[in-house]
Amino acid sequence: MPYVPQDVLDRIAALEREVRQLRGRAQMRPALNQVLNGDVVIGEGGQLIAKTPGGIRTFVVGQTPEGDWGVGLGREQGTAALTVGDDVLTNAQMIRTWSRSGEVIVMDDAWADGFLGRPSMPIPMQPTSGRETSNTDTTTAWTGATRLMNPVLYAAFETFTPTGTTADVSFDDGLGEIDSWVANTSNGWTYHEITKPVRQNFMDHCNYRLKHSVRTGTGSIRTNCLGVYTRNSFNASEAPQ
Repeated sequence: MPYVPQDVLDRIAALEREVRQLRGRAQMRPALNQVLNGDVVIGEGGQLIAKTPGGIRTFVVGQTPEGDWGVGLGREQGTAALTVGDDVLTNAQMIRTWSRSGEVIVMDDAWADGFLGRPSMPIPMQPTSGRETSNTDTTTAWTGATRLMNPVLYAAFETFTPTGTTADVSFDDGLGEIDSWVANTSNGWTYHEITKPVRQNFMDHCNYRLKHSVRTGTGSIRTNCLGVYTRNSFNASEAPQ
């Protein structure tokens, strides 16, 4: 038998011990497709993706194709269900819930931090006995109230003025007048729209009043409320300051 130096024998024995330890640990530890303790970290790019057998993504977390960091949940048919971030139009990291047809049905606002974006919220308005008047004093024609959810107020009204009569019309949001105009269509309706950022904060209670009065002439005027609601901001200039 050839001579084998002792240090080589010691190294071989050490390797045998390590192999036995590795075999034992392989049997004791969980498989590589399980995490029983500790964190899994995805940093400096990359995503963790779950797919159906057909290749449809149902979960993804990490850096999105748009360059931000977000989370996505999808349906097995391939449509998005819920996303955080991953929006080419804004860096606001919006939370969005999607319908099966691909429409965003719930989201926070892209430009107004702290406000709901969708859905829009209707503001019910009720007529008063002053809806039709010949008074030259300011008269409340419509009233309504809401708790603010969205950042932009939209309202539409029409006022009838007979021949020879004009009317002053204004809309109040509880903090004061936000818009005023003159209805002067001869024997017809003057249409007016309002689109303005809200002046209160999210979840504040707001009272709204549409007021009108005869400006010139002696005829009887009448104002209809065609709709009042709040909605999401379409751009940064619409966000409340």
